[in-house]
Amino acid sequence: MPDRTEDIEFRLLLDAIRLRYHYDFREYAVASLKRRLGQARERFDCRSFSQLQERVLHDPAVFPELLGYLTVQVSELFRDPAYFRALRERVVPHLRTYPSLKVWVAGCSTGEEVYSLAILFREEGLEERTVFYGTDINPAALSRAEAGVYELDRMALFTENHQKSGGRSSLADYYTAAYGAAVFDKSLRKRAVFSDHSLASDQVFAEVQLVSCRNVLIYFDRPLQDRAVGLFKESLVRKGFLGLGAKESLRFNAHTEAFSEFARDERVYQKRGDA
Repeated sequence: MPDRTEDIEFRLLLDAIRLRYHYDFREYAVASLKRRLGQARERFDCRSFSQLQERVLHDPAVFPELLGYLTVQVSELFRDPAYFRALRERVVPHLRTYPSLKVWVAGCSTGEEVYSLAILFREEGLEERTVFYGTDINPAALSRAEAGVYELDRMALFTENHQKSGGRSSLADYYTAAYGAAVFDKSLRKRAVFSDHSLASDQVFAEVQLVSCRNVLIYFDRPLQDRAVGLFKESLVRKGFLGLGAKESLRFNAHTEAFSEFARDERVYQKRGDA
């Protein structure tokens, strides 16, 4: 009975968040979400999800911090370098054929992947014809993404990733070190647009040649995964490209038939010409 009661409280808390703040987490993977909300419950010294719900509804200062628990903000520049090498060596030659390009990084977190792609596209001579859309549901993460400031002690890993991805320059060329932080060149942001967008409730907003949504679908249940990939399919041009995370695939997705495997090991897919 206690487990049943907790499940009810958990669902009511998600409903309260949706109705009060218009964030819909009802189709996120339950086990992961419940674990993170359990951590939040401890942080706010609440004995139950019902107590946490009361705090969320009646204390406006609680929800922004709670959102940090609900959205996973784990990223790095050129994360999984083989993925970016596949983009550089196999996808970029196709993208060169377009006079202008749009790239959508869905679930961009604090912006590392947007900057990775901006650097890659600059090195490949495509930056000036490209607009990069970075979207997320966490306003604090988007603010950090727009600032382009990261901890200096992360640069060694970022530099190694960049080199392994086939980087044609030194990563140090793109940032300035100051006061223990690395500030990325503002010129990398001039072609980037960061904005709020929910894969759970919003619709397609642009036609793009590349969608990169990595390590996001693993936090969704199957219906929400289907919805998200449906948005990507609608957004992509004919024969456009979709990149997923290393532990994600389109197998068993409702839109599997709309895509072909382009770089299987790196989880890069191409929208079929007849999709």
